Amino acid sequence: MNHFANHSPIRHAFKGVREAIPLLGGYIPVSLSFGLVATQAGFSMWEAAAISALIYAGASQFLFVGMVAAGSPLWLVIAMTLLINVRHVVYGPNLAALLPRSRHWPWLMHGLTDQVFALALTRLPQLPAPERFGWFVGASLLAWGVWIIGTMVGATAGETLTARWPLLGEVMPFALPALFLTMVAPRFTDKRWALALSCTIIAALLFTFFGWSNVAIPLAAACGAICFYMVKFQTRRCNP
Repeated sequence: MNHFANHSPIRHAFKGVREAIPLLGGYIPVSLSFGLVATQAGFSMWEAAAISALIYAGASQFLFVGMVAAGSPLWLVIAMTLLINVRHVVYGPNLAALLPRSRHWPWLMHGLTDQVFALALTRLPQLPAPERFGWFVGASLLAWGVWIIGTMVGATAGETLTARWPLLGEVMPFALPALFLTMVAPRFTDKRWALALSCTIIAALLFTFFGWSNVAIPLAAACGAICFYMVKFQTRRCNP
């Protein structure tokens, strides 16, 4: 009985939920902000919640709402949303090596975000293989559920909250970048990661400076990925 309990998928899912709780420090403020922005752009609370449930992609949601409100063509809205999320093409293969085979992955990958990916990439190698599926389900479902709830709260009470606590409106936009910084900072202890991250940061700043701010993030991520694998390739050539 104890052996069964130790390998219970539900127990592993709760472990994922527990370890994903620190991510909520970034999810809650940003989801509140999105709910507020969506209603200000003319979307209803339920429409905002549907966007968070179906698109579930942070920056892409803000872009989606802004472009729709501005009357942009649907094809352009879809193209830009996909362009920003193209980084997930890199995320998937990196996690695939750490996760067991399952017919549920096509829909579970909807829960893969930048923060969940960063946490999973660090945590999954430390877990026994039988625990990894349940852990990922728990972590991703917690983040997804809180994102939707935060959107609904922001859409219904966002203006009231920011009116009562003006500082909250100033802090919320910085919550997600702060969360990224705390996840990225430990990687600078590794030379290859430090070079790749530095390349990404410099590329993003340059693209933004030259007026390519709409595509700065995906292009900078691509530059960082190329740098990472080039350093890896050079290391293999120097150490056959």
